Amino acid sequence: MFTGIIEEVGTVRKIGGGTLAIDAAKVIEDVHLGDSIAVNGVCLTVTSFDREHFEADVMPETVRRTSLAELRKGSPVNLERALTLASRLGGHIVSGHIDGVGTVTDLRREGNALLLKVAASPALLRGIVEKGSVALDGISLTVAAVTAADFTVSLIPHTREVTNLRAKRAGSRLNIETDIIGKYVEKLMAAKDAGQTAAPEAAGGITPAFLARYGF
Repeated sequence: MFTGIIEEVGTVRKIGGGTLAIDAAKVIEDVHLGDSIAVNGVCLTVTSFDREHFEADVMPETVRRTSLAELRKGSPVNLERALTLASRLGGHIVSGHIDGVGTVTDLRREGNALLLKVAASPALLRGIVEKGSVALDGISLTVAAVTAADFTVSLIPHTREVTNLRAKRAGSRLNIETDIIGKYVEKLMAAKDAGQTAAPEAAGGITPAFLARYGF
């Protein structure tokens, strides 16, 4: 699990043959084989490393569902180590499992902020709500507005400066992960509406007690 608070921006050293190599500094300070590191929001497993870079295997399924295939040598990537029980949850709960890819359609200044508009499929937009949380390339952001075709986030200067968003332009593609709790609630509600309860306790509907029992 991750928080969506980017620790550093690394640089792609090599990509191809099912392997992604990334030059980094902070995220490899205490790395071990098998650790999880989110790369542009994609949870990957460290397979080798030294004091300057780490490598991870990238499955075809991961390539199909994300924008990792668009990376090239020298591409900047957002990096975050998996959270620990002692971590401050400064962003929101992020799993590192990408739901889909969106496209930047507009960037506009508003005072000291930058409004970033992203077009996405109806399936993705269903899980995005105004004032809710969304992860873009692994960055935890608050949704400012949602329409039937896109959604907008407002970036403070710090976020743009310390992430790969500073390199994004209209037409750039972003990995999107919608709120994990919302996805569970949607599935439970759909099962209830279809008369297929997920557990006997759900027969009376989704209650605070039911959600607490299953970790919400």
